[in-house]
Amino acid sequence: MTTIAKKNNLVKTLVIAVLAIALPFVFRFAFDWNYGVQLACFFLLYTIAISGLDILFGLSGQISMGHAAFFAIGAYGSVMIHDYAKIPIFFSMILAAIIATLIGAALAYPASKLVFHFLSLATIAFGEVVYQFVSQSPGNITGNFTGKFTETISFFGYKLNSFTKYYFFSLIAAVIFLLVKNNLIHSRVGRALTAIRENSHAAEGMGVDVRKYKIIAFAVSAFYTAYAGAMYAHLVRYISPDTFAYKQSVMFMTMLLFGGTASIAGPMSGVLAVQLLNEGLRSAEKYQMFIYGILLLIVIVVMPGGISGVVRDTVKSIKEKKAAKELKGDDKKVC
Repeated sequence: MTTIAKKNNLVKTLVIAVLAIALPFVFRFAFDWNYGVQLACFFLLYTIAISGLDILFGLSGQISMGHAAFFAIGAYGSVMIHDYAKIPIFFSMILAAIIATLIGAALAYPASKLVFHFLSLATIAFGEVVYQFVSQSPGNITGNFTGKFTETISFFGYKLNSFTKYYFFSLIAAVIFLLVKNNLIHSRVGRALTAIRENSHAAEGMGVDVRKYKIIAFAVSAFYTAYAGAMYAHLVRYISPDTFAYKQSVMFMTMLLFGGTASIAGPMSGVLAVQLLNEGLRSAEKYQMFIYGILLLIVIVVMPGGISGVVRDTVKSIKEKKAAKELKGDDKKVC
């Protein structure tokens, strides 16, 4: 990378950082729109969840239509660990995500031999099992359909009792998770997962332990999504089974396909697009799934690379045209 390219990247990073830090203050004080700060919190936690799904689906090629289950395990796990074990919420969130990771690895071991619709059906079944458990739990430990109230996160008595405070916690968490994902993509593990996605038989023939790396992808993806679920629980401070039904898994996959897979920007653009759609379709709530289905078909047919893919291809095309013009200009000078 040239010095100019490095400087450009640094400038872009600084601009994004300034905008991200200023965003909640602009929403709250300039527009008096506290709901906008809450939406920004949702954007960040969903970005973490969809980034986790992207590691599984976009990077390793394993489809999951039951990721709402890990979202539920993170949410209910954190709330219940805090309620029953009296562990501080920040640590209960991490413990819940670790539990989800172990469950994800256990599920991945037999599921690693499944492909396409068989794997999809297995994850749907897992999602339904978790949904039924939180809906009709033994001894009503999850609150069943009544749900459970909880508290916000606190650090040594300092409570994140406003959306602005929670936004900055979510921003730090999202940056950490995205950096880890970026490092994973460019690591040996990331290259192995990409090889498995392209052709698992060829990857196995080259000495890649396919089952091992598929389990790693499932486990990491579960941790991401479960931690996002825990963040959701302590942001809203109330959870019920309705939030973790099958339609939540569909929404996760919709966000990923809208934005584009196997990238950092893809999940972010997908989450933003679906959030804007949600706000726009509030008056037609009962038709949301129908509209999502139509839009998803359009995206798959017209934009198979998602929003980030279209942007990437457009930028690439502009650069190529610019380079071609410069080359033609140099040829004329030589003549």
